[in-house]
Amino acid sequence: QVQLVESGGGLVQPGGSLRLSCAASGIFLSIYTMGWYRQAAGNERELVATISSGGTTNYADSVKGRFTISRDNAKVYLQMNSLKPEDTAVYYCNADRRTDRRSYNYWGQGTQVTVSS
Repeated sequence: QVQLVESGGGLVQPGGSLRLSCAASGIFLSIYTMGWYRQAAGNERELVATISSGGTTNYADSVKGRFTISRDNAKVYLQMNSLKPEDTAVYYCNADRRTDRRSYNYWGQGTQVTVSS
């Protein structure tokens, strides 16, 4: 059974930092494209950042220069700096892999990030 478990969310003041982690079980994380997505209240889920199995990264324009996605063999991370109130959302970890025959896509349960003074 595949599980993605996020951690590291919480309440932080504007301008502060948080580091999210996502641990995976049941899959070889290293062969997946890993991503962080977020969903604010009343909004659709949106891409924050992705990192391919080869280390290529992609960021939403709204977080470029402030957030950094990274990975090792066991986890994927999202370092969030200079946080803004508009970054408040539930952050979800995603694992994605596509072969010629099928697609594999998994989600974590999410971790709340609240940016407020």
